[in-house]
Amino acid sequence: MTTQAQLHCLCLLTLYLTTGYGQEGKFSGPLKPMEFSIFEGQEPSQPIFQFKANPPAVTFKLTGETDGIFQIQSDGLLYHNKSLDRETRAVHRLQVSALDAQGNTVEGPVPVTIEVKDINDNRPVFLQQHYEGSVRQNSRPGKPFIYVNATDLDDPATLNGQLIYQIIMQLPKVNNVMYFQINNQTGGISLTPQGSQELDPLKNPSYKLLVSVEDMGGLSEHSFTDSVHVDITVKENIWKPPEPVEIEENSTEPYPIKITQVQWNDPGALYSLVDKENTPRFPFSIDQKGDIYVTQPLDREEKDAYVFYAVARDEQGKSLSIPLKIQVKVKDINDNPPTCPSPVTVLEVQENEQIGSSIGSLTAHDMDEQDTINSVLEYRIVDQTPKVPQDGLFLVQEFSGILQLVVQSLRKWDTPQYNLTIEVSDRDFKTLCFVQINVIDINDQIPIFEKSDYGNLTFPEDTAVGSVILTIQATDADEPHTGSSKILYRITQGDSEGRLEIETDPQTNTGYVKLKKPLDFETVAIHNIVVQAENPEPLVPGVQYNASSSTTFRLTVTDVNEAPQFFQQVSEAKVSEAVAKGTKVGNMTAKDPEGLDVSYSLRGDKRGWLRIDPATGEIFSVALLDREAESLYRVQVVATEVGGSYLSSTAQFHLTLTDVNDNPPRLVKEYTGLFFCYPPKAPGSLIFEATDDDELTFRGRHFTFSLGSESLQKDWEVSKINGTHARLSTKHTGFEERVYNIPIRIGDGGRPPLERTVSLPVTFCKCVENRCFQPAARMPGIPPVGMAVGILLATFLVIGIILAVMFFRMKRDKGQHNAESAQASETKALRN
Repeated sequence: MTTQAQLHCLCLLTLYLTTGYGQEGKFSGPLKPMEFSIFEGQEPSQPIFQFKANPPAVTFKLTGETDGIFQIQSDGLLYHNKSLDRETRAVHRLQVSALDAQGNTVEGPVPVTIEVKDINDNRPVFLQQHYEGSVRQNSRPGKPFIYVNATDLDDPATLNGQLIYQIIMQLPKVNNVMYFQINNQTGGISLTPQGSQELDPLKNPSYKLLVSVEDMGGLSEHSFTDSVHVDITVKENIWKPPEPVEIEENSTEPYPIKITQVQWNDPGALYSLVDKENTPRFPFSIDQKGDIYVTQPLDREEKDAYVFYAVARDEQGKSLSIPLKIQVKVKDINDNPPTCPSPVTVLEVQENEQIGSSIGSLTAHDMDEQDTINSVLEYRIVDQTPKVPQDGLFLVQEFSGILQLVVQSLRKWDTPQYNLTIEVSDRDFKTLCFVQINVIDINDQIPIFEKSDYGNLTFPEDTAVGSVILTIQATDADEPHTGSSKILYRITQGDSEGRLEIETDPQTNTGYVKLKKPLDFETVAIHNIVVQAENPEPLVPGVQYNASSSTTFRLTVTDVNEAPQFFQQVSEAKVSEAVAKGTKVGNMTAKDPEGLDVSYSLRGDKRGWLRIDPATGEIFSVALLDREAESLYRVQVVATEVGGSYLSSTAQFHLTLTDVNDNPPRLVKEYTGLFFCYPPKAPGSLIFEATDDDELTFRGRHFTFSLGSESLQKDWEVSKINGTHARLSTKHTGFEERVYNIPIRIGDGGRPPLERTVSLPVTFCKCVENRCFQPAARMPGIPPVGMAVGILLATFLVIGIILAVMFFRMKRDKGQHNAESAQASETKALRN
């Protein structure tokens, strides 16, 4: 083979490996504008393209940004004699001209652009050798207070220049909790939620962080890293809620009045107040110094306390920390006089009331703060009308307002009514209240029923609660509309379960007997009721209630057919999902109020797991139960009376299934993209994850991992990372370029222990930009080019034959048609 031929083959091989194809997918061609891409770091003396000369051109000339790297031979072979460096120049713009034998330009110059593609040949470097920062305790989590920055000379548009930041170490690390976090893209360091809550300069005033930066997006084993120390000082938080404030109501000082202040840790914060109570008027404001003002007089009787919040935000309107709670208490002043409970307070006293008896009370009110000197009230009688038989018949207790008789018992024939004027006063105000005392007749008459027996009543047991079943009437000869004549009805016999009640009309003393609870034929079918009529006022000595103050009636309850009643509306049971078929899992029973037999059935048993004994209500399993399909199984139990109207009722049965280990482990997903670059430079490893479908216990999952075949142990190794993850590693680099299906045995260590062998496909392939590159192969069933051309020609030949036959037949048919037409014309002429 000639030297030039060898060079041409080398050119083709180099272009395939380094540049792929040129602009048109060729390795040589005429002189025209071209663009090429070449990875930096390639060996020197690498051909790029073979330009062809057209007479009279006999040689070529190269100009432009050659940097002493690019050269062109007289036969048009463009090559580079040194390794390229993208960081020195990313794009070389060259011009190629074709010259004749005298050195004159006969073609060109044409532009040739060479893009230098990046490889990861530069490590990231932090801009500073050491960083220092400070943060206030209780600062908002996630808000950066310091940034670390690194640079990488590799192309930022590729994975080579993509940097990932990470905190490697925190000292001290209290209770193994990280107080700091870093944005892996920007390098911004901020507090974690735990750090925001727990940082305390009194306990630990400073922390040291070791921060690393990694290129390749942290996704490659061949990435470069750098690290730096960050010293952080913790400062005391001055963003603290102020002490509660007390403001005197209705102050006459000029407004606004400063009452307290807040301050953010750094200058430039924007302050605002938030009223979470949504009060109709919010009489507070804050300026940009953090000073808080009350803007108008406050009224304690309108609102005695305010709670609102102070917020500090940055220039973008984001909250800098948690809002501060501001508490304001409105201090009371005596600005409200006592008020009477009503225009006239009406009290009653019997004729024979004893001296010293309490006849009622006057309770005035004061809007000022309770339990303070401003709301202490004093009572004093200033007038009694009429003054018969004498003045001063009544006494009011000074601080309670209780009225008492103090001289003698009253007689209605002296006067039926007394009017008292009572002065009620606090420290600064006085109010007059009025009390009317009615002297009522003594209770010396008993209520008398108009009937001693109201006969028989019949009602079905489903009569609605609240229904009036009887109206009764008694009368009292004492003074109307007094406690002596008011009648209260009380059932004394025949209603031990309290199914009845009697309401009294206050105007007529009519009694309405009503159902308070449902009647029940099966419990009591006949009620013999005795009703007693009484007065709220006690009878005078010597007078007693007798038979005239009582009446009776008979209540008969008729039967109504009712549906069976369950003893409980929801029954819950718990069994293992592994119970055998036919196992009793629960029991539900109902009782028919009429004593009929009850038949049981199930409704909603959509999985067909259960059956119920129609006679006993015992529930059994009839199929294998599966917790993974349904952990809480709900069905309805139907109870139907037998032999009656077949009325039915329903209740709920809830069956909880407890887990057993009946699902072997499996891969958490289908792993189809696992690969190693071929040829491998060093042993490598891949990580995979397993799971199973059983219930997760508080201990979590604890799988075991091993190779499924002992013959693979010389090439592969499986190591456990934690309970669910494992690492598959190669032991050497002597692997072929193909797909390996590695059997992995995964055990769950359960009771009983289960295991499964899964296949993990791993590909060894050539890599381009850290990605597996597999050239497209001819797919099965697709013929080679020669065969395809033959098939195509044969197809065209068949189509041509078919068209020729059709053309011949059409021409023959046309000739026959013309002959027949001529014959028809002749025949027609003869007939004419």
